[in-house]
Amino acid sequence: MSWKQHKRDQQLLAQEKGYCRKAWGDKLTVCLAYPNAYRIGMANLGYQAVYSLLNDLPFCLCERVFFSPPGEGDAPRGKSPVSLESQKPLKEFDIIAFSIPFENDYPHVLALLAGAGISLQASLRKDFEPLVMAGGIAVTLNPEPLSSFIDLFLIGEAEEALPELAALYREALIQGPDRRELLFDVQRRVPGVYVPQLYSVSYRPDGTLEDVQPVDSSLPRKIRRRWEKDLSAFRTDQVISTPGSEFGDLFLAEVSRGCARGCRFCAAGFVYRPVRFRRKEALEPSFVRGISEGKRIGLLGTAVSDHPQLADLCRCVLEGGGTFALSSLRMDRVSAEMAGLLRESGVETVALAPEAGTQRLRDVLNKGISEDHIFSALEHLVQQGIRQIRLYFMVGLPTETEADIEGLIRLTRKIRHQALQLSKGKKPFRRITLSVNQFIPKPFTPFQWHPLEEVKDVKKKLRRIKKALHNEGPVQVFHDLPKWNYIQTLLSLGDRRVGQILAEVHQLEGNWSQALKKVPLNPDFYVYRPKGLSEFLPWDFIDHGIDKAVLIREYRKALSEYP
Repeated sequence: MSWKQHKRDQQLLAQEKGYCRKAWGDKLTVCLAYPNAYRIGMANLGYQAVYSLLNDLPFCLCERVFFSPPGEGDAPRGKSPVSLESQKPLKEFDIIAFSIPFENDYPHVLALLAGAGISLQASLRKDFEPLVMAGGIAVTLNPEPLSSFIDLFLIGEAEEALPELAALYREALIQGPDRRELLFDVQRRVPGVYVPQLYSVSYRPDGTLEDVQPVDSSLPRKIRRRWEKDLSAFRTDQVISTPGSEFGDLFLAEVSRGCARGCRFCAAGFVYRPVRFRRKEALEPSFVRGISEGKRIGLLGTAVSDHPQLADLCRCVLEGGGTFALSSLRMDRVSAEMAGLLRESGVETVALAPEAGTQRLRDVLNKGISEDHIFSALEHLVQQGIRQIRLYFMVGLPTETEADIEGLIRLTRKIRHQALQLSKGKKPFRRITLSVNQFIPKPFTPFQWHPLEEVKDVKKKLRRIKKALHNEGPVQVFHDLPKWNYIQTLLSLGDRRVGQILAEVHQLEGNWSQALKKVPLNPDFYVYRPKGLSEFLPWDFIDHGIDKAVLIREYRKALSEYP
C-alpha cells in the first residue's frame, strides 16, 4: 500500500463519526467489502447495518474495504487492497464478506479478490485462505453468475442469519476442520446459506437448465431465504456519518421493508414480502440521534409512502427541530397534508414514478395509478411551493408500442404545462427532470420470463424522447447507457456458465466486448431469449415464499388483458 493511500484513508476516518475500531486478538475478523467507491458504499444503509451487526458481536471484529475504478483511489488494479480501519491486507482476515446491491459491480468482486492475492476460483482455495461470502439484493435474487468465486452466499435478510453464521464459523476455526467440512456443516445448519460447491447443476440438450441438486441428501433441496418478522424489535439506521458519502447531509433510517402493491417489474416488491413497517416509537431514537448530528432525516424503505404513520413520522422529525427527505412518493399517496409537510421540511424537489406514459401500459405494470392521481399529486405539490419534480419512466417495457412512447412525451408536456399554470403568481416553477431507464427483467417477478428489448431499439426511443422534449423549457432528460443494461440483464438472468464471461472480463481488465467475443457462450441466450413458463430458471432452487404459479398468472394477465 502506498503512503498516498494510507494518508487518504486516514483523512476519510478523520471525517467519520461512529466508526468502530477494535483491537486484533482472538476475535473472528471480517472485512466487509463494498465493490464500488467509498462515497457510494457509505450511502448504502444495508452495508452500514451489516457493519454494525458484526461489530456488535463481542467475539467479532469488522472492518471495511471499497473498490473504485482506476483513478479514484480506493483499490486500483494491481494494488493490494487493505482495510480502512487498520490497514490490514484482506488475506489476513478470517472472512471477506461482500455486500452487493448491483449486478454491474460483479467484476469489482473479482478485482478485489485478485488484488488481495486470494484464489479467484472458490474450488481452488486453500484452508488458510479467508472464507469469501456475499449477500445483498443482487445475489439474493440470483447468485449463480458469481457462484464460481464465492464460498457461500447469504440469501435474504441478515439480522438473524449473520450472527448464527459468525458464531458457527468462529467455533469451527477453533476446532480447525478442513474447508469443505466447514462449508458442509454451515450449509446443513444455517438456513439461508447457499454453498455453490455443494450443489450440482445439470443442463438439457438445448442449453436450458434441467435442475440444481445438493450433492448430499442431508442438505436442503431448496435454499430458504431469511427474513425478519418484526422490524420494530431492532433499529436499522446510519451507524457512520461522513461528508464523503453521496448523501452526506442525510441521516438514513429504514422505516419499512417489502411492498404489497405487486408492480410486475419490481423484484423488491416480491422478495421482501410481507410488507413490514417500523412503528413510530421504534424510530424516534433514530430521529433524535440524526437531528442531534445536524442531519436531515432520510426515510428509507421499499414502500415509504404506504407507511400508515408516515405523516406522524414527518411531524415527529419537524417537532424535534429537524427536517426530513423521502426517496420517492407514490402519486396516489400525495395529499395536501403530505405536500404541506414536505414544504415545511424545506423540500424543493420531489421524485414521482409514473413509470409509463399511458394508462394501458401502467395497467400492464400493475402500477395502480391513474392520470388523475398524477395531476392531483402535481397540484398539491406545486400549490405548496415545490418547484422541481423528478419523474421516473421506463422504456422497453413488455407490450410497449410507439403510442406508449408518444404517450410519455405527451404526458410530460401536459405535466409541464400544468405545473407552470399552477405556479402563476407564485414562485415560478423551475424544472422537470425526466429519468428514463430501460426496463430490465428481474428474477422472482412476473416479468422474469420476458426478454430485454434490443439495445438499438431502445436507443431510438431515447433519441425520440430527447428530441421531442428538447425545446420544452424547464424539462431535462437523463438516461442510462443501454449497452450497460445488456450487461446487467446478462448478470441478472444468467446461470453458472456466465461466470466464464466474468473471469474473462477480469483477465481483459474490464473489456466486455472482447470478453463476450472470446468466451464460447452466447449471451443473447440469457438476454434476448423469451423463457418458457415451464423452464427451470437459474434461481428456481431458492425459496422466497413466492408461488411460481402466481407469477405465471400475473405474467399471462399482463400480456393478454391489456393488448
